[in-house]
Amino acid sequence: MISIANYINGVLKQSNSNKELDVYNPAVVKVYAKVPDSDASDIEEAVAAAKKAYPSWSATSIEERHDFLMKISRAIEADLDGLALAESIDNGKPLWLAKSVDIPRAASNMRFFATAIMQFASEAHEMNGKAINYTLRRPLGPVACISPWNLPLYLFTWKIAPALAAGNTVVAKPSEVTPMTAYLFSKICKEVGLPHGVLNVVHGQGQNTGAVLSAHKDIKAISFTGSTKVGADIALKAAPSFKKYSLEMGGKNPNIIFADCNYDKMLETTLRSSFANQGQICLCGSKIFVEKSIYEKFKIDFVKKTSELKVGNPIDSDVKIGAIVSKAHFDKIMYYIDLAKEEGGRILIGGKAVKPKGNENGWFISPTVIDGLAYNCRTNKEEIFGPVVTIIPFDTEEEVLQMANDNDYGLAATIWTENLSRANRMASQIEAGIVWINTWLLRDLRTPFGGMKNSGVGREGGFEALRFFTEPKNICIEYSK
Repeated sequence: MISIANYINGVLKQSNSNKELDVYNPAVVKVYAKVPDSDASDIEEAVAAAKKAYPSWSATSIEERHDFLMKISRAIEADLDGLALAESIDNGKPLWLAKSVDIPRAASNMRFFATAIMQFASEAHEMNGKAINYTLRRPLGPVACISPWNLPLYLFTWKIAPALAAGNTVVAKPSEVTPMTAYLFSKICKEVGLPHGVLNVVHGQGQNTGAVLSAHKDIKAISFTGSTKVGADIALKAAPSFKKYSLEMGGKNPNIIFADCNYDKMLETTLRSSFANQGQICLCGSKIFVEKSIYEKFKIDFVKKTSELKVGNPIDSDVKIGAIVSKAHFDKIMYYIDLAKEEGGRILIGGKAVKPKGNENGWFISPTVIDGLAYNCRTNKEEIFGPVVTIIPFDTEEEVLQMANDNDYGLAATIWTENLSRANRMASQIEAGIVWINTWLLRDLRTPFGGMKNSGVGREGGFEALRFFTEPKNICIEYSK
């Protein structure tokens, strides 16, 4: 049994209460680790450590911060296999996915922001020979980074890296469902000699840790990724102290397919955008709109491709669909499959729990394709966050735009067409923070990332993240007469 520890002021330690939570391997439904069930006293200790470390860390040169982040990046790369295996066991995702995407991206996040801070520059504005204004950007102080369970180390580092690079100290709260790689990351920080208190990692349930962080008077900003419900609660708690917050929340993303698309490329990519990471990515295209002239062909071909996806032990190299992360989330997905049936949907494939040989007790759901639903039913408007997609026919560009935008979410969209004018026209009118044309999940770390409507507030990525984690100060100097 592995005993995970908090990381506070450079020390790996248990919670002050010594209470612990079970951590499950979802593929076999066995407790394989214990994680601290921290409370407000642990948060207070972590914030105090971050506050104490802030003057020294914020005064370090950007070269020093760059060097620390690069050391961490190299240490992640050096332990690629171990971290990937830990992520797969903890989350239920295929090992090959963790090894090819999650862990390399975590290293890239550290490396990117290590170099980005070296290029980050302030503005200057000259006033017609009268004066010059220049902008200083200063770190905020201790900040909170709250990350989710679906891409544990990937999104954990996505927040921590720019915060540290900008000169802030951090109290990080990873998901208690998938805490293992955050714990291993803490050990890496100890090994590379990151100064004590610069990064503090507190494990535990959100209501006992994340909620305390959100309201804490000494926390100057909150970067959160997770559900819309929790994001709304964080905003409510943060508002009275006027602290900054960036909330990246849910998505119910349209995948719009026109008849003139590159059909073969579209089909392969749509399979991936539907079911990658068991559909547990906020950017997955869970509503597939298909032009009527190719609807029947697409339906047949897509169902056939879906039937070829192997569900099973995440460690096996040929498995494409691993385990659902928890029993609670498994039950939620199955609820929505039943709801789809009640709303008149037809299950074309999947729609049931799976018991793979050797993993009969695991939380597995077969990839599911549903048609026959109204575009504005609950199944098509609420985030399921699992291996479940719906397909909906459309006639005209105007019709599909109206259907795609009739939603409370606005994170991402994908458009498949060879008509450049149509692609640009649709992209400008679709209500989403990210639009992919003839591709999916092609990410440039320099670009702003985030959504609109219930999908979030603020932007992450590139200089947007460094702007979020700094405070601008304008300084005006009048020229001498």
